[in-house]
Amino acid sequence: MTTSSKGNNSGLTRRHTLAMAGAGALVAGLGMRPAGAAPLATVRQGYQTNMWGMPTYYLLRSGLLEKHGVKFEEFAVPSGNLTMQQQVARQVDLGTYAGPSLCLGHDKGGLIAIAYIENVGKTARVMARKELGLTKVEQLKGLKVANQTGSSTGNIFSDQIATKAGLKKSDWQEVRMNTDDQAAALAAKTVDAMVTVEPYNQIAEDDGYANTIAEFYDFDKMPVFMAATPDFAEKNPETIVAYLKAWIDVSKDFKNSPDKVADLIFAYYASKGYTMSKATFTKALARVEVNPGSPADFGPYMQTQAEILLGEKKIKAIPDWKTVLRGDFFKQASA
Repeated sequence: MTTSSKGNNSGLTRRHTLAMAGAGALVAGLGMRPAGAAPLATVRQGYQTNMWGMPTYYLLRSGLLEKHGVKFEEFAVPSGNLTMQQQVARQVDLGTYAGPSLCLGHDKGGLIAIAYIENVGKTARVMARKELGLTKVEQLKGLKVANQTGSSTGNIFSDQIATKAGLKKSDWQEVRMNTDDQAAALAAKTVDAMVTVEPYNQIAEDDGYANTIAEFYDFDKMPVFMAATPDFAEKNPETIVAYLKAWIDVSKDFKNSPDKVADLIFAYYASKGYTMSKATFTKALARVEVNPGSPADFGPYMQTQAEILLGEKKIKAIPDWKTVLRGDFFKQASA
């Protein structure tokens, strides 16, 4: 874990924030905890610094966790599969990522989903250097493709998108690279294509050096889940319910106060040295569909993802979805 520094684009930060619960108590009808209630556990929150993680970043900066009496520490990394690995190692309690990473996290560390947060299929694309004139995924044969190996986007690209285009893993040269480094590599012409997410795709498109050859949304809407370690969930159910109440408030802000949300998140990228325009950022953020809810309805979708991973021998078995997709916490938070 490292201390964040201005201008560091890696996103590998660990900022320790203890959001102190307000003095006194609010009535349960306002979503606040009554006086005399036992203190909630401190949440170690992991999130990725690409656009998938920005709803969580907004949660941490909005004051909504404080409103519900939740203390937190934050752990930022470039992509969700790294958060998943931190959870497997029990370094982080909660974190967001898509279905394939959830399957892997449950297989390796028993991780469970406590909420569905967003759809991000529109944020993920396969893009190529514009001067190459590529229009189809099958044209990547023999070319260098930047990919976040082990991530949900990486798995969906190699196991579904490339396969559907008739490409075997040996047909293209994978260049392992974090999502937030890929656009710069494409601009420098050290790779021919990239498999990454917003805002990096929109930056590459608006700066004129890349074009889209495939959109993930055409293959997968890519629901993103908030996952928890099973031990944290078992020991701290009240904390999780209060935490999810804050997420319900976040969804209201995304719907009713989009400018406030956009300004806060745009300031994050500006602080990291990104020079994208507000117009570029707004287009990138618009591709995230935030609508928190219960994960319990995603059994059929997750079954498909697990069968693909099992076929690739990336997981040992298909899990019991009633164990993995825990809808009870969000049901309580919504009551």
